[in-house]
Amino acid sequence: MPSDVYSSRRFAGKSPHWVDLPRRRLLTALALLPLLPLAPASATVPQRIIALEWLPLEMLFALGVTPLGAADTHDYSIWVGEPTIPASVLDIGRRSEPNLEYIAELKPDLLLFSEGYGPRSSQLNAIAPSMEFSFTSERGEPLRTVSDGLLKLSDRLDKTQAGHDHLAWFDRQLEEARGQLAGFRRQPLLVFTLVDDRHVMILGKNSLFGNVMTRLGIENAWQGDDNGWGTAMVGLERLASLAPLRAICLDHRDEQARARVAATPLWQAIPFVRENMLRTVPALWIFGATLSALRFCRMLQQQEKQW
Repeated sequence: MPSDVYSSRRFAGKSPHWVDLPRRRLLTALALLPLLPLAPASATVPQRIIALEWLPLEMLFALGVTPLGAADTHDYSIWVGEPTIPASVLDIGRRSEPNLEYIAELKPDLLLFSEGYGPRSSQLNAIAPSMEFSFTSERGEPLRTVSDGLLKLSDRLDKTQAGHDHLAWFDRQLEEARGQLAGFRRQPLLVFTLVDDRHVMILGKNSLFGNVMTRLGIENAWQGDDNGWGTAMVGLERLASLAPLRAICLDHRDEQARARVAATPLWQAIPFVRENMLRTVPALWIFGATLSALRFCRMLQQQEKQW
């Protein structure tokens, strides 16, 4: 039935004023449309999230979010370890070279990546919206940088309160630990990991764990230069020149390499080795965020009881 016939029958017997009322109401509603509240932000909150690097992956876990996919899930168990990646999380390839075709097939809502690592942002944005995260700043403040990044992510995922709650809880944990680590304030602390049979990588004051040590009132034994990541690559002979200290070596399942180094006269001549002031601890991710920082703090608390 034609619309004009339907209209004439529907409004038969009605006054002209009544017939015009729906039209006037429509015009009024259109005029007020810019003043009406927008749809809730949750309607656009990403649900299918893929983390292409471990830094934003850790931030997701801190916010209680499980991603659809993540990169290098096997190596994560070696270098990071905790929190454990749920079995439901799909492996999307290496962090440096993720499988972009597979990622596109998964139809993600949001891709998370780290600055200067992996594909270019233009490649990722061709698949889905992306967010970039930095580990540190020009000021050498990774702890502040990753905390800011976590808040940025919490806003994007409509979890702003969860982000602030997590950081407040993190600050309380560090403050509580500070009072329990008096022993570490009696001597400087050296934190390093073995690179090869003749070199180690030391965590300087501008590293994530160096920032944590500052918060805990612990002096970093390494006062030399470090790079933009807060680390310094040095030969084993440099360790022999350091003043009395405690030392912690991060284990990355490199037992054979450490055994070879331990058998050398050079290693045995290092003061903290001779004086039994060295401890080897399971892997901690030195380029992580607040959860990695807190694991480092927990490790120090455990060592304080056993040293």
